[in-house]
Amino acid sequence: MDISNKPIGFFDSGVGGLSVLKKSIELLPNEDFIYLGDSKNAPYGVKSVEEVRKLSFQAVEFLLQYNVKAIVVACNTATSAAIEQLRKEYKNIPIIGIEPALKPAVELNKRGTIVIMATTMTLSEKKFNRLMNKYKDKANIVPLPCPGLVELIEKGVLQGSEVNQFLKDKFSILDKDEIASVVLGCTHYPFIKNELSNVLNKDVIIIDGSDGTSAQLKRQLKRNKMINLKGEKGAVHIYNTLDDKEVLDISYKLLGI
Repeated sequence: MDISNKPIGFFDSGVGGLSVLKKSIELLPNEDFIYLGDSKNAPYGVKSVEEVRKLSFQAVEFLLQYNVKAIVVACNTATSAAIEQLRKEYKNIPIIGIEPALKPAVELNKRGTIVIMATTMTLSEKKFNRLMNKYKDKANIVPLPCPGLVELIEKGVLQGSEVNQFLKDKFSILDKDEIASVVLGCTHYPFIKNELSNVLNKDVIIIDGSDGTSAQLKRQLKRNKMINLKGEKGAVHIYNTLDDKEVLDISYKLLGI
């Protein structure tokens, strides 16, 4: 089988990585995709680094069964905890991760605070702290851990009073008039972007890393001569460790297919 015809593997702690997959489908419409959501073990953000690494390796092994040509770690927490180890172990396959899109937020040169919403683990890992230190002299950056938000999104609760109140409570510790932008440091969070806009001032810019990760995936495929050149739309297959039809229904709905 021509390597260019092989599928691309994605995994996340649950449905969040579908936000990255959606962007990748737009950018690479001819590619086939295999997606694994580990909703059975979600959220990753409250687990130990060792647990997340173990789950990440299990996810990669699952995807390799489908003969994937590249793997996207569509989870900020898993990227922080395991990306370096995964690349050392699986040297013969491109592995693309995701990190909070802090650079684009800083480059806006917008006066005010940059808030980074993420899981507790992502914000505590050295990978994120290296990123923070890189830009700390260029902007006022405030990390905002959001435990509990992933669980709401996993249940398909994307708007309404429950999410709205959650976000109001989280942002109550900040001066909303001083916020220039919000970086979504978890792939689940783009799904509540509309509700977040309702809570924040209308001129606050909301940024997520899906575009950058999808662009990096395309660059890696081109570099390795793996781009699928077939003239037809690719197929998408979604799997989930939680044997529950409702989770799969939510997944396809979030993906818009």
